[in-house]
Amino acid sequence: MHTETAENQALIEQTVRDFAERHIRPHIRQWDETQFFPMDIFHQLGELGLLGVLVPVAYGGSGLGYRAYVAAIIELSKVDPSIGLSMAAHNSLCTNHILMFGDEDQKNTYLPRLASGEWIGAWGLTEPNTGSDAGNMRTVAVRQGDHWVLNGSKNFITHGKSGHVAVVIARTGEPGDKHGATAFIVERGTAGFSAGKKEDKLGMRASETAEMIFQDCVLPDSQRLGKVGEGFIQSLKILDGGRISIAALSIGTALGAYEAALAYAKERKQFGQSISRFQGIAFKLADMYTDIEASRLLTEHAADLKDSGQKVSLASSVAKLHASETAVRVANEAVQIFGGYGFTKDYPVEKFYRDSKLCTIGEGTSEIQRLVISREILRD
Repeated sequence: MHTETAENQALIEQTVRDFAERHIRPHIRQWDETQFFPMDIFHQLGELGLLGVLVPVAYGGSGLGYRAYVAAIIELSKVDPSIGLSMAAHNSLCTNHILMFGDEDQKNTYLPRLASGEWIGAWGLTEPNTGSDAGNMRTVAVRQGDHWVLNGSKNFITHGKSGHVAVVIARTGEPGDKHGATAFIVERGTAGFSAGKKEDKLGMRASETAEMIFQDCVLPDSQRLGKVGEGFIQSLKILDGGRISIAALSIGTALGAYEAALAYAKERKQFGQSISRFQGIAFKLADMYTDIEASRLLTEHAADLKDSGQKVSLASSVAKLHASETAVRVANEAVQIFGGYGFTKDYPVEKFYRDSKLCTIGEGTSEIQRLVISREILRD
C-alpha cells in the first residue's frame, strides 16, 4: 500500500508545474503544428522520476502510488495534454505491464531503462480491424521450438515509431477465446519489427501515434510475458489502471481550459464590465468547476482503491467516463467564453478543445466504459 503525504504530493505538483512552465509551455504551438514528438523532454521527465512513478525503487523507479501519479499527469496536462498522454501511456501501459507480469529477469532488464527515461515504451493491443473487439485480433504469434514468430500489425499506438521497446499482445489461440492471446516484449531493432504510418491527428499532436508492423519477427520464449494464453486477461488488468491515468489526463485538460477561460472572463470587458459578471458566463464557469471537482474526487477514489490493492474495474471506468466527458464539455464551454478569439490559435482553448476528444476514445471509448459499468452494477 502506498501513502503519499499532503506535503509530498504538493512537492510533486510544484515540481511538475515548474518543469512544465519552463520546458513545455514555450514550445506548445510549434510542437502541435509540426506534430513533433519531444523525446528530449521525456528523457528529462525520466530524470525527474516521472517515467517510473509506480515502479519500486529496487527497479530504479520512484516507488510512489497512484495518487502521486494522478497529480503529476494533471499538472503536465494542464499545460500540454499531449505530454500528459505520452507520460501516462509510458507509465500505465508498457512499464506497468512489465512490472505486473514480468519475471525478475525481465523486470531487471527493462524497468530501470524505462523508469530512467533512457528508453520510451509502447503498448500494442489495438489493430486496424479490432479496436474494442480485441479478442478477434489478427496479429498472430506461432511457437516454433523455443521461439515465437510474430506476424501482423498494430495501429494507433502511442510511441509506435519512436518507442525503444513495446509490449505486444498477439493471438496464440482461437479468435474470441479469452485465453487465446499472449503478451510479448519486443525491442526496437528486432528483425521483422518496423514502424508504419504515423497518424496525422486532430489533437494530442505532440504525442506520437503510429503503426507497428511485424513480419516474421522471431522472438525467443524469454520475451514472453507471463503464461501462454493470459495476454488478454493481463491487458484488461492493465487497462483498469490505465483508465485512472486517462481520467487524470482528462482532468488536466479540463483544468487547463477552465483556468484560461476564468482568467479571460475576468479580463474581457463588455458593456462596461468584465464578462464574468454576467450570469450567463458566471454559470458556465460554475458548472465547469463543479464537473472538474467531481471528476477529481472520482479519480482519487479509484487511485486509492488501486493503491490499496482492491478491485478497481468499476471505479476506474466511472472516473474515466465522467472525467473524459467533462473534459469535452469544459473545453467546449471555454471556447464559447472566448467567443471568436477561442476559435483562433492565438489563444490556448482551441487546442484544449481538440485535445479533449481523445480522452473519450483512448483506453476504451465512453461506450465501452458504460458497458463495463453496466455489467458491474448488474452483476448478480
